[in-house]
Amino acid sequence: MKMAEGVEWALHCCLDLAWAGDTPVAAARLAAHHGLPPAYLTKQLQALGRAGIVRSVPGPGGGYLLDRPPHAVTVMDVVTAVDGPDPAFRCTEIRPDGPHTTRCAIDTAMHRAELAWRRELAARTLADLDADVRRADPDAPDRTRARLT
Repeated sequence: MKMAEGVEWALHCCLDLAWAGDTPVAAARLAAHHGLPPAYLTKQLQALGRAGIVRSVPGPGGGYLLDRPPHAVTVMDVVTAVDGPDPAFRCTEIRPDGPHTTRCAIDTAMHRAELAWRRELAARTLADLDADVRRADPDAPDRTRARLT
């Protein structure tokens, strides 16, 4: 399963915004923090905004805020916002001998695998990722907040 690179950056930015709390963070600041071109990251942030995961705060001192609590944003929400809802595998029905009345075994296997993958990502939230980071590096949220706000 291959996802767009933007998914990784979007997930990192969502954690960054969670750690920034109620302080909006400019897209340019997030981009600089991750060493990315601002236009590239802005595209991911706009996708997250359309999905209701982040919101933009206009004006001086504006930027982006996480629009839902971290426990209410799943990894799958972010993947879908950036990559879209379409399945990774699309059966084109290349079996010979005309129309078939049964689903292709390959399509069935791929569909089951994708469902398992989606369920796993839907079961993990930003709060879960935050807890994982804090276990591995308890100071990471404070360091990130200090750099971004």
